[in-house]
Amino acid sequence: MLTTRFCETFGVEHPIVQGGMQWAGRAQLVAAVAEAGALGFLTALTQPTPEALVEEIARCREMTDKPFGVNLTILPSINPPPYDEYRRAIIESGVKVVETAGFSPADHLPEFRAHGVKVLHKCTSVRHAVKAEKIGVDGVSIDGFECAGHPGEDDIPGLILIPATTQRVSIPVIASGGFTDGRGLVAALALGAEGINMGTRFLCTAESPVHRRVKEQIVANSELDTELIFRPLRNTARVASNSVSRKVVDILHDGGEFPDVRELVAGARGRKVFEDGDLDAGIWSAGLAQGLIGDIPTVEDVVRRIVTGAEALISGRLAAMRRASPTRTDQRGGG
Repeated sequence: MLTTRFCETFGVEHPIVQGGMQWAGRAQLVAAVAEAGALGFLTALTQPTPEALVEEIARCREMTDKPFGVNLTILPSINPPPYDEYRRAIIESGVKVVETAGFSPADHLPEFRAHGVKVLHKCTSVRHAVKAEKIGVDGVSIDGFECAGHPGEDDIPGLILIPATTQRVSIPVIASGGFTDGRGLVAALALGAEGINMGTRFLCTAESPVHRRVKEQIVANSELDTELIFRPLRNTARVASNSVSRKVVDILHDGGEFPDVRELVAGARGRKVFEDGDLDAGIWSAGLAQGLIGDIPTVEDVVRRIVTGAEALISGRLAAMRRASPTRTDQRGGG
C-alpha cells in the first residue's frame, strides 16, 4: 500500500483527495470518498448557513465513521458570507481537517490550531505555497494550469509547478490539476508531491450529487472542451465549454466588463446545471482531466483503480525498465 507523509499528517489511508467543489461537495460524495480510504471535503459555502453546514456534517457522519474535512473558500464579495460563523460551525462539529482556498487563511489559523484542526491550503503558485507554509498551514494543494476552477494567472502546468513547489516547501504537497488515475499518482509522487487532488474525476462518479447528463457530458468531452473565462479581468477560471461560457469569453474579449456577464455567470445558474442537467443553463467547472475520463464508476472503484494501478506501475513496468537497463560504461569519445 502506498503511504506518504500526507496520509500520516491528515489521518487517511490513501494519498488521494477530493477537494471542495461548489454545489457538489455534499455528504453522499464525501462519505463515499472517506469510506474508500481517501480524504473528501464538504464544501461549506454550498450550504446556505452555518447551521445548515452543521446538519450536513452530521449527515456525513451518519454515512461514515472515517475522517473527512470541510472546504472553506475565502473570496472577495460585496456581501461576504459569515466566515467566522462557518469556522465556528466546523470546529464545534468536531471536524479535524479543513481545506482553505482563495484568500490567505491567516485570520482563521489561530482558532483552527487551538482546536487541533489540520489545514490544507490550496495554492496556484510557488510564492503562495511558500507564504502558506510560513503562516503555519499543515500542507498545501498546488493547482496546475490544467485544473478546473481558478488556476491563477501564471499559466504554469503541473509538470513544472509541482517540483518547483516541492523544492521550496517542507510540508506535504498535494498535486492538483489533470489527475484521474494511477499513472497520475505515480507521476505526482515522482515530481515530489505526496498525493493527488481530484475534482473532475470525483464529479463524474456514481455518488456525485450532480445530474447524470453532466456526468455523461464529462465522459463525452475531450481535453479540448473547456473555456478560460475572466482572462481579461485577471480572474481566470476554467469551466466546461458550452454556449454560455463561450458567450462570456466573446463578450470580455470584445471589451466587455464584469457587469456585462454578471447574469450569465451567476452561481444560481451553475447550480441549475448540476441539479436539472440543463448543460447550457450556466457555467460549470471542469478541468482538462475530461480527456482522460471514460466512465462513471463508483467512488470506491475510482480509488481502488488508482491505488492498484499506481502500485502495478511502480512494481511492474517501471521496475522492469530498471532491471532491463544495461550497466553503462564511460562512452565518451569521438564521433
